[in-house]
Amino acid sequence: MHIKENFLKLKAGYLFPEIGRRVTAWTDANPDKTARLILCGIGDVTEPLPQAVRDAMHAAIDEQGVAATFHGYGPEQGYGFLREAIVENQFAALKISADEVFISDGSKCDTGNILDIFGKGNKIAITDPVYPVYVDTNVMAGNTGEADENGAYEGLVYLPCTAENDFMPAIPEEKVDLIYLCYPNNPTGTTASRAQLEAWVAYARANDAIILYDAAYEAFVQDPSVPRSIFEIEGAHTCAIEFRSFSKNGGFTGVRCAYTVIPKSLTVTASTGEQVSLHSLWNRRQATKFNGASYPVQRGAAAVFSPEGKAQVAALIEHYMGNASLLRNACISAGLTVFGGENAPYVWVQCPQGIDSWGMFDKMLEDAQVVITPGSGFGAAGEGYFRISSFNTRENVEEVCRRIAAL
Repeated sequence: MHIKENFLKLKAGYLFPEIGRRVTAWTDANPDKTARLILCGIGDVTEPLPQAVRDAMHAAIDEQGVAATFHGYGPEQGYGFLREAIVENQFAALKISADEVFISDGSKCDTGNILDIFGKGNKIAITDPVYPVYVDTNVMAGNTGEADENGAYEGLVYLPCTAENDFMPAIPEEKVDLIYLCYPNNPTGTTASRAQLEAWVAYARANDAIILYDAAYEAFVQDPSVPRSIFEIEGAHTCAIEFRSFSKNGGFTGVRCAYTVIPKSLTVTASTGEQVSLHSLWNRRQATKFNGASYPVQRGAAAVFSPEGKAQVAALIEHYMGNASLLRNACISAGLTVFGGENAPYVWVQCPQGIDSWGMFDKMLEDAQVVITPGSGFGAAGEGYFRISSFNTRENVEEVCRRIAAL
């Protein structure tokens, strides 16, 4: 029996299940304190699905009960009504067509699955700290060597994001082939300016590199000068793939729907010298390995763009960004150094002197009964920080703020 031994290189469990394991161990040991526990670690939404989404899904379920309107297998790329709604509402001025949008069951899945269309030997640049899926899926795919004592994998080009560079990595001095960028950023909550993204696009075009741009949190941007899409940048259509999600803005974390945008103008040179369309490769991959998101879910996602849906989603974003503001101000009032929380639903906080990130996790859990995410779980450059998620009820967030003040 042979297994894919690349998985054995993953030295520890995926970050969020590891947090869950530690929380379970704590609750087992402290049953009298369990009722006080507030989860601000995993970025899972708490508010109900918008009414417009629920109404659309109910109607779609009713359609499934009538032979004349029943839907079986749908198009693997997504139904036209959703792809067209996405383009009309998200990319109308950005030269994206509906058939360049691929509907899926989550951007986490897509950012991992995209590696299916890229071969071995690519030099891959990863920001640090980083959303762990980008690293772990490259390890699983065999694109790395072993990890060192800091958890950095041989073969990846790490781009440190620190307070000194405003959490925007420097352009690599060497040539890389794939570049992972996430803005608004998870975990730091920071954003990239137009000029910074223009520099990345210029680098990618000059080096025949592809930018894998995760824009899952674009709906939370409050500053109108901050780009929401990589395709706002001239030339990006020839060097970038963008990932977006309904999970956080529409509350779809448990419903599952997202989309990936791959322009037809995006090509790479094969070993034969032939120019190959990445759009065609992804289309072939999806048609082979994916049967599409469900019809009721896609109807619900399309309702996000209805007038009622837009108003209800705006209210959700206002709620979560209000939470972020409260958490940010509570940490500042407690004398902590804080980043993010202004254009993203995450607050990135520097640990007090003398406490590392897992130590801060333990302190918050034991002393305040609040679960946060240790920065080191996002990479070596995340050490010394922790992330607080604003995805919670207002009541819980206000209580967390009181507990932070009391620490």
